[in-house]
Order: sequence, then C-alpha cells, then structure tokens
Amino acid sequence: MRLKDKTALVTGSSRGVGRAVALAFAKVGAKVVINYTSNEKAANEVVENIRGMGSEAISVKADVARKSDVEQLVSATIETFGGLDILVNNAGFTRPSMMVKMTEEHWDQVVDIHLKGAFLCSQAAAIQMKDQKSGKIINVTSVAGLVGTVGQINYSAAKGGILSMTKSMARELARYNVCANVISLGIVATDMTEKIRSDEKLREIYLNRILLRRFAEPDDISPAFVFLASDESNYITGQLLCVDGGYGMI
Repeated sequence: MRLKDKTALVTGSSRGVGRAVALAFAKVGAKVVINYTSNEKAANEVVENIRGMGSEAISVKADVARKSDVEQLVSATIETFGGLDILVNNAGFTRPSMMVKMTEEHWDQVVDIHLKGAFLCSQAAAIQMKDQKSGKIINVTSVAGLVGTVGQINYSAAKGGILSMTKSMARELARYNVCANVISLGIVATDMTEKIRSDEKLREIYLNRILLRRFAEPDDISPAFVFLASDESNYITGQLLCVDGGYGMI
C-alpha cells in the first residue's frame, strides 16, 4: 500500500476536501489525524470510516490560527502514532465582500486561517520532520490565489501567499529531505462552494471558466494528494500542481 506505516495530519478534515483526502490516505494504508474546530460529530464519523477500512485514526480539535493549539495538535499526533510523515494544510473558510466594504476583522480571520494557519502547522511539523530526515508538506491554494477573484480579496491574498510560502519552505527544508508542494484547486463540490453551484447565474458563469465544464467532486482531487504524499514524489519539491479542470488556463 502506497502510504503503509505513514502518519498523516490533515487540517480541516471533518468535511469537504479535507475529509476526502483523509479517507484517500487511509485507503492506501496511512494512519490519519482528523483535525476540526467545531464539528466534533463529523470528525468522529470520519475517524469511524477510517477505522472501518482497517486503518488507524484519531480526531483532534484545534484552531490552526492559534500557535498553542497547533503545538498540541502536532504533539497529539506524535504521541499517538510515533511520528508525523505527511502534513496537508487544508483548513479554511471564506468571508466574502467587496474590497471597499471589507472589514478588518474579516480580512484577519481569513488570512489567519489560510496563511498563518498553514505556516504554524508547517513550522510545528517541520521540527519533527527535520529530526526524522523525511516528510511531505502539501499546502492547498486555489485559482483565486493565482489569478484573483472579485469579492474575496482576503481569500485571494491568503491563497497567493501560500504559493510563495511553499516555495520558501521547499528551499529551507530540502536539506532535511523534506518536500513541500502546493496543490491548486478549482471549484470542488463542498459546503464552501454551495452558493456558486446552486445559484443558476453563478453556476453558468463558473462552468464557462472550467475547460472540462463540470465542478470537481472530492474524489477527483484526492489522487493528487496521495501522489504528493507518497514515495513516488520523493524528487518533487517546491512545485505547483493544478487540479482544477483547466480553470487556471482561462
């Protein structure tokens, strides 16, 4: 199995993309830590699904924008499974509004979760991976971080920052045999994109931007995460992989 004996921590994995990635990791043998901030029931359901596959899993509540929470999250991972081989920085949410109307609070909330959270989790994980002389960090960005988007300047800024931050991580961590890469997603069928997919006008606008003319299902994107988490990608670091149906080509 491609991730047998590996331990993976996936932030924001009680639902959506994070859930799909966690289940995909477990399916190929990984022990998985499910991270959540509020929905304990959903997180525990993912844990039970993973255990039903014959893999090991725990759920840990943590706000990735809080350093003390992140340290406890990584410590719980290491204490339970003896190490940390794979980190996926997926946690996030949106607070949309036009730039001139955006509040400082909504700017801070989104940038803190997406960008600061990815930094804090990577920093804590890198300490362990450095000592192990191995590890994979996979950060999640989106088309919004590459080309911008109207009404979500906070989200676009955070996601754009993730790309350059990942490249810096790759340069710093390569000497320890730790690879850092970033996956850019388009519109995936999750709770976060419900308005886009259910509003007839928005749906048509966004489908016209996607070359494959459909929104992604979570299972469409999870294979890319498995690849970058596996030994098959041991000579790949500092790279951007777009899994967006061609959205980023427009």
